Amino acid sequence: MPINRRPLLAALLASPALARAQPPAETASSERGAFHWRSIASGLEHPWGGGFLPDGRLLLSERAGRARLMDPDGTLSPPLPGLPEVVAEGQGGLLDMQPAPDFATTSEVFFTSATFVQGGAAALVQGGAATLVQGGAAAGVEGGVLTRLSRARLTPRGFEAVRPVLDATPAQARGRLHYGGRIAFSPDGAHIFLTTGERNNERERAQKLNDLAGKVIRLTRQGEIPRDNPFFGREGLRGEIFTYGHRNPQGIAFNPASGSLFVAEYGPRGGDELNLILPGRNFGWPDVSYGREYSGRQIAGGRTSAPGITEPLRHWVPSVSPSGINFAPARAQPLWRGALYLACLNTPGLLRLQMEGDAVVAEERLLWGRARMRQVLFAPDGGLLLLTDESRGRVLRLDAA
Repeated sequence: MPINRRPLLAALLASPALARAQPPAETASSERGAFHWRSIASGLEHPWGGGFLPDGRLLLSERAGRARLMDPDGTLSPPLPGLPEVVAEGQGGLLDMQPAPDFATTSEVFFTSATFVQGGAAALVQGGAATLVQGGAAAGVEGGVLTRLSRARLTPRGFEAVRPVLDATPAQARGRLHYGGRIAFSPDGAHIFLTTGERNNERERAQKLNDLAGKVIRLTRQGEIPRDNPFFGREGLRGEIFTYGHRNPQGIAFNPASGSLFVAEYGPRGGDELNLILPGRNFGWPDVSYGREYSGRQIAGGRTSAPGITEPLRHWVPSVSPSGINFAPARAQPLWRGALYLACLNTPGLLRLQMEGDAVVAEERLLWGRARMRQVLFAPDGGLLLLTDESRGRVLRLDAA
């Protein structure tokens, strides 16, 4: 018999909480109407991701390695115990965190992190269970860092039964950049998708099909490799791979109007991309790019396209640095509906892409220059929430005026 865990989870907020911030709301305008925005929570250390529990609270992650629960009014719980160590250096740390679609009955949570593996040992999906295998780091290297997908149960005592699901091997000893790390569940809840970065130092990893860096990965909800993945069962290739040729994708979301999967990723100096994800496609990095090296030099001889490469749905020069993305769901306030929203780091702000099916028909920049935005979420009551990428990060709430 399924256990009703909501009363048990309510105990997680029994201890003293962080007082919520209550500054006055400010008013801003958009092409579709005015809206109010205010900070409802503050004091978070680089909040990165999160998802809503069935009772309306937000489970969110801080890159330093902490997770908290936030009430609808912005009250924050103390850090929840039980998370494993993460490598909170450079762009690494505790990354995305999402309750499973069946959380109400399983209390299961999936999360990603930059994780150190000793001597190249890394977790590998095998029949739904994670086992440790060798080969995570190059021969002769004591260990390295990689993007790890993990699962756990959220209980009144914090996180329990934590175990790795998949490591984006091989681990890399040098560099602490480009982890990707965003999670999405398919609309039917049967599959989990994970984005991984190409780790910067060895960008050609994005093109290698025996390497999980620079990819969109697809697993079953149980953590197994689906038999209908494009490279399943092909000798020498990783069956977990769904698409490849990605630089550092930190935005992933399904379009509720069509069921299509979208991914946003950082370019270098310019060349940020929004991609419509189709199985087995190559999205080009580093063989083509609309951006340049940070030095100003051309990438791939200036090529922006090539045979066999899937063009981005949209690209930006100069950069907007898109991190988390989300489509407005049916429950969203009317002001927000019909659009895809991108949380942008540089120039900081919120990017609104008006959609007709899977086509972008208009673009608008909101709160531009206000704060570095890491993720955009929609609350159960239809309000729009933004996580700011700051050492004293905030949760901003936007409501139609």
